[in-house]
Amino acid sequence: MLDKNGIAKRIAKEVQDGYYVNLGIGIPTLVANYVRDDIEVEFQSENGVLGMGPFPFEGDEDADIINAGKQTITTLPGASFFDSAMSFSMIRGQHVDLTILGAMEVSENGDIANWKIPGKMVKGMGGAMDLVASAENIIVAMMHTNRAGASKLLKKCSLPLTGVGCVKKIVTNMAVLEVTPNGFKLLERAPGVSVEDIKKATEGEMIIEGDIPEMKI
Repeated sequence: MLDKNGIAKRIAKEVQDGYYVNLGIGIPTLVANYVRDDIEVEFQSENGVLGMGPFPFEGDEDADIINAGKQTITTLPGASFFDSAMSFSMIRGQHVDLTILGAMEVSENGDIANWKIPGKMVKGMGGAMDLVASAENIIVAMMHTNRAGASKLLKKCSLPLTGVGCVKKIVTNMAVLEVTPNGFKLLERAPGVSVEDIKKATEGEMIIEGDIPEMKI
């Protein structure tokens, strides 16, 4: 089974040369640490940064250079800073090739809930609404189950939705799944995790075809 860094490593394999990529808060921010050295990728953060690099080493942090999650980051040569209006023009104008988001729930038809738990204080939806409405390629990074062991890959989301039918692929600590019109198609399983384990942890409809390979991280 993968930890958060393992999930980020696997998602990094989806990033292609020349991509502009938006990284959401949480596990997605780790992806920048694991992208191959032989490709050029521009990471965008909706607070107004293009050209993010890996997280800084301890002692090298600059409190003025942060991502949307208020974490200190590094920037690569040629990086630029701009206001939110410019940032969301990039997002709404569909200039981002890949969006990587965290989620609390995903439904079998690709709905995503990732911004609010009723009864808990929340500052606002942030950039998630614009990202899911504009992006054509959304990968979700999440744990397969919640702390109580209940599935987060559902027939129907129970939490307020961020977007409808927008998620293309999900990478969890247990599996890689593609969202299809017929449900979650199992593509890969995490090391040490069986297909039966994944079936038990998935509430939504799951499609299993042939032998399911183990992830290569």
